[in-house]
Amino acid sequence: MPKMKTKRAAAKRFSVTGSGKIAFAKANRRHILTKKSRTRKRRLRQTGIMEAGDANLVRPLLPYL
Repeated sequence: MPKMKTKRAAAKRFSVTGSGKIAFAKANRRHILTKKSRTRKRRLRQTGIMEAGDANLVRPLLPYL
């Protein structure tokens, strides 16, 4: 059986934590930052942890991560 290919687009967007959860960077921090509050921008810096149902959709795209 040949090796499975990792979907590179998914590999660039998601990472797997030590406990096996899927982490991602939050959206809305690229531009138009002046109207967003300091608190909001600070929270957008942190990575998000994906919910179990969504993680089940991403996991087949990352077979070796």
